[in-house]
Amino acid sequence: MKENPEFYEIQHFRQWWLWLIIVFVLGFSVYNAIENEESFSTAELIITLAVPFLICLLFFIIKLETKIDALGIRVRLFPFHFQFKYFPWKSIEKAYIRVYSPLMDYGGWGLRLGFLGRGKAYTVSGDLGLQLVFKDGKKLLIGTQKSVEIKKFIAEIQKI
Repeated sequence: MKENPEFYEIQHFRQWWLWLIIVFVLGFSVYNAIENEESFSTAELIITLAVPFLICLLFFIIKLETKIDALGIRVRLFPFHFQFKYFPWKSIEKAYIRVYSPLMDYGGWGLRLGFLGRGKAYTVSGDLGLQLVFKDGKKLLIGTQKSVEIKKFIAEIQKI
């Protein structure tokens, strides 16, 4: 094992059904703008086209980054966080992989507050996550597409 091991994962919103909805809304907006061009003012036309385009762009650039090393866990949901949120191992009581229900537990994907004491969640897809339980009782779930690798990496770090 290398001297300063680090786990790194980057995730994007790439679900086909989400992009189908976004493209449909964008297409409808363009169609509506073309069909009703005479009845729109220039500002209304720009807004009608710009808002769906900006939402599409936002979903394209959103990324969830997770870094784990011997010092702790860092997570960032860009562009909402420019800096990584840092959680040192000394503040974490338990860290384990678990299956969760994005809709039932957190109301969807993204930066979420869980229902009934489930804590915060940073997710972009799937239903597997790294559950952190802090010594102060708070919880944080970080979604992952590499649950096997994280589990193996955390086990290796605990040996150090």
